[in-house]
Amino acid sequence: MLSKVRSHLRRFVPLAFAVIAGLLLYVSFPPRELPWLAPISFALFGVAVYGRRLRAGFGLGLAFGLAYLVPLLSWTGVDVGPLPWLALAAAEALLVSLAGMGIAYVSRLPLWPLWASGVWIASEALRARAPFGGFPWGKVAFGQPSGVFLPLASLGGTPLLGFGVVLCGFGLGALALRVRKVRRASSEDASPLKGLSFLKDKGIAAAAAFTVAPVVAGAVAMPFVATGAEAGTARVALIQGNVPRMGLDFNAQRRAVLDYHVRETMKLAAKIKAGQVKRPDLVLWPENSSDIDPYVNRDAYDEITKAAQAVGVPISVGAVVTAEDGKPRNRLIQWDPKTGPGAVYDKRRLQPFGETMPYRSFFRIFSKDVDRAGEFVPGKKAVVFDMAGTKVGNVTCYEAAFDATVRDQVREGAQILSVPSNNATFERSQMTYQQLAMDRVRAVEHGRSVMVPVTSGVSAVIRADGSIEQQTGMFEPATLIADVPKRTSQTLATRVGEWPEALLVAIGVGGLGWAVVRARTGRRSDA
Repeated sequence: MLSKVRSHLRRFVPLAFAVIAGLLLYVSFPPRELPWLAPISFALFGVAVYGRRLRAGFGLGLAFGLAYLVPLLSWTGVDVGPLPWLALAAAEALLVSLAGMGIAYVSRLPLWPLWASGVWIASEALRARAPFGGFPWGKVAFGQPSGVFLPLASLGGTPLLGFGVVLCGFGLGALALRVRKVRRASSEDASPLKGLSFLKDKGIAAAAAFTVAPVVAGAVAMPFVATGAEAGTARVALIQGNVPRMGLDFNAQRRAVLDYHVRETMKLAAKIKAGQVKRPDLVLWPENSSDIDPYVNRDAYDEITKAAQAVGVPISVGAVVTAEDGKPRNRLIQWDPKTGPGAVYDKRRLQPFGETMPYRSFFRIFSKDVDRAGEFVPGKKAVVFDMAGTKVGNVTCYEAAFDATVRDQVREGAQILSVPSNNATFERSQMTYQQLAMDRVRAVEHGRSVMVPVTSGVSAVIRADGSIEQQTGMFEPATLIADVPKRTSQTLATRVGEWPEALLVAIGVGGLGWAVVRARTGRRSDA
């Protein structure tokens, strides 16, 4: 009887491993600084799916994905209820379950951690592109804003960084499995040299190499993460004006958000005039810092002009505007103290179910809140602002999750990056810290200081090595001023673009192809 109970319980061990692995991966993400938990997570997940059938791989992958993504994406349910949050997490977890199938399938191959890591990166590449233009939030790389793996981002971007973490984890899992197998075999061996079996086993050596190689690669790359000025420095001020209320109705009171940012800028101007602070070269406002269209509303136009003239330097202003075609844009406007509005950048990557609403009539069946989503039109190209001699690359909020969008700005000549954001909608959730982690990874990936002005916080100045120089609290007015290096060289990751991702995906696809060929060959030989 007891043996039967043990047998039944043993069946749940892989499921328990998958769930624990998913929870560990979630816990590895900010606001916690526990990036080392991610390899442990993948070690457990690798052990759970090792040698399993496709159906089991799917189920275990789904359990892993739900345990990971449901808590990670809980901020998407703020103010709109649990349905959108759980639906999004479930949809993303289904894509993770496909990775579980693939990893289970290639786990029968020699050197399986290599192929399994490629399969995982392929699944992340898919999630970054589909459905509805993709949702890269929660990529493994975005949970690594510090630690030994982070320098890999400067070599191959987020795909290589994620691959290194996953390979280390799967290598660790393979090592545990192989040691267990060799130990069992040696216990039946009466030879006096059986103690040397661990040293002679090629499987143990390969698994150990997969575990250690990414760590060594990250450590070797660390000294090459460049942070020094190449074109002088820029003194940058970030304005966090705050909002009158949290949630979706943060801008319900007309012009309040704009007035808050003007007020904080005027305080800065007064300090400059009093000699308390040195005049900055430029000022950055957050996304949606003007809650009314300054092109249409003269009072908004005049208030922004007043603020720019008071500080005497250009301001980058975030505003929702109506373009010439009558459709809304999420726009950044370069506002000169003498000439007024100039160059503009329209957000290119719009947030589905927020700034756009795919299949609106269908989703209206489930929730009336779909009509609160906008009908924004995306911008078409990267635009770098030349602000008093400093070239500022703009990446608006959600866009920071997309590799190509950030890379385009650096290739356009950005010397520093600005990620203006409006997180008031998500209140005091973990979303702000998750996004800040992305910005830190992008800093290392492209060798640029990253400025993060946010309406309600957390605003931050991020060095090119990913460390945070300054940051604010949440839902408070604040100003950050920093001298940041202007950099012109491009990291290897910036230069090679999507090639590392393509190569890593090819490794995963190649492993799947090899597994298919082996399976067919085995069936023929059995026949």
